[in-house]
Amino acid sequence: MEMGSRRASSWASGSSSNNKIVGNSNIHCNYGNEALIRTVKNGPNLGMKFYGCPLWPVSFKILDKHCEYFRWVNEHTDMEEHQLKLLEKDTVICELEVELKNRDERTKKLQSKKAKLEEDLKHMKNEVSEMRIELMKCSRNEKKYVHGIVVFLDLVWLRFFCHKY
Repeated sequence: MEMGSRRASSWASGSSSNNKIVGNSNIHCNYGNEALIRTVKNGPNLGMKFYGCPLWPVSFKILDKHCEYFRWVNEHTDMEEHQLKLLEKDTVICELEVELKNRDERTKKLQSKKAKLEEDLKHMKNEVSEMRIELMKCSRNEKKYVHGIVVFLDLVWLRFFCHKY
């Protein structure tokens, strides 16, 4: 694992400083002491921060205790990992809820538009029906007028014909 190799190289080289006496009350070494934030001074992990036992390197030299507590500062505990996953899931849920709300609003707008178009269609059908009725009336009237004109022309022709003979 990559973190293991970073750990080995930073501990094996003894290349870290403990000049930061900043502890984290949530993070403790294997002996229960507050872990300190240290900085890698050389090697491939130069400048990276990690939590380490406050007794290091003294624990190695004087006490003959070997607390090998190590954790990168940006490395998360299991609880932090679960909190991050929960936060990610909450974010996805929120995004989906916003998307659903937007979709619902678009659906309402489309339904409203559909209702208006259906009302317009109904109105247009009524207009077409009224126009058909008017057309039929006109057609009947036209037939009457045509019949009247034919009768009139017949009379005119008859009169003309009668006057000639």
